[in-house]
Amino acid sequence: MTNYWNTFINGYTGYANYLWHEITHPSWHNYFYWLIGLSVFVFGLELIRPWRKNQPKFRKDFWLDAFYMLFNFFLFSLVIYNATSDVVVQFFNDFLGIFGIKNLVAINLQSLPLWAVWLIGFFIRDFIQWWTHRLLHTVPWLWEFHKVHHSVKEMGFAAHLRFHWMETVVYRTIEYIPLAMIGIGLYDFFVIHIITLAIGHLNHANIYLPIGPLQKVLNSPQMHIWHHAYHLPKKYKNGVNFGLTLSLWDYLFGTAYIPYDGRDIELGFEGDDQFPKDFIGQSTHGILANEDKAHK
Repeated sequence: MTNYWNTFINGYTGYANYLWHEITHPSWHNYFYWLIGLSVFVFGLELIRPWRKNQPKFRKDFWLDAFYMLFNFFLFSLVIYNATSDVVVQFFNDFLGIFGIKNLVAINLQSLPLWAVWLIGFFIRDFIQWWTHRLLHTVPWLWEFHKVHHSVKEMGFAAHLRFHWMETVVYRTIEYIPLAMIGIGLYDFFVIHIITLAIGHLNHANIYLPIGPLQKVLNSPQMHIWHHAYHLPKKYKNGVNFGLTLSLWDYLFGTAYIPYDGRDIELGFEGDDQFPKDFIGQSTHGILANEDKAHK
C-alpha cells in the first residue's frame, strides 16, 4: 500500500515539474507549445477563409472551449488523472506479476523503421478510438458524458477541445492494453497524438477542405459537421461519422453520412436547450444524470 501511495504522490510532483518545464522550456518535443501553435494556426485559417462567413470570428462559447483546452490537456492531469493513472498502471502490472507476466508486449514493433511504427500505431489507435467513440453514442450512461461535446451550437476548431473529463478516462483505459501489446512508447505516442490533434482541429474548424477522393479515407470538416447534426434519419439514431481522424472505418461499417453540403445545418442534440451552459454544470451533468437514472 505504501508503494501505491508513493506512486500517487510522485504522480503529482512529477507532472507538476513536467508541466512547468514544458512552459518554461519550448522545444520541438514540447506538447504545450504544439497545442498552442496548432490552435493559433487553425484559428488563423478560420479568420482568413471561413466556411460559414456569417459566423462570428469568436463564435458562441469560444472562450468556454478555450478553457476546456487548458483543463482537459493540463489541469485535469495535474489535479487527479496523472497520479491516479500511475497507481492504476502499477496495480495492473503488479497483478500481471502474480502470473509471471512482466510486460504486455506481444508484438514488438521497435525492430521496424520508425515511420512504420508510427503508421501502425496510428492505424491501430484510430481504429480503437472509432469503436470507443461509437460506444460513447450507444451506451446510455456514456452518452450522458459525451453530450458535453455535442452541446456545441457553432462549430470551430476549439470545439474539438470541449469534452467531458470522463472521456479521457474511457479512451485511455481502452487504448492502454492494445498499444502496450505492440510496444508503442511515449515518444511514439507523442508523435501519433500530435498528428491526430492537428487533424481533429481541422475537422472541427470553420473551414472548407476539398480533399476529393481522400474523403473515403480521411475525415474532414464537411464530413464531421454531420456528426454534430441536430437532425439525423431514424436509421442513424445513434449517430454517424464516428471517425476521429480516418473516415475509412465509417465507410467500412456503414456509418458514413454526407447527404449534402452541411455548412449551415443546426448542431446539437434533442433537449440541448436544457443542457447546462457553464463548465461546472457540464462537468457534473453526466454524474448527476446517471445518478438520477440509477434511483429511478
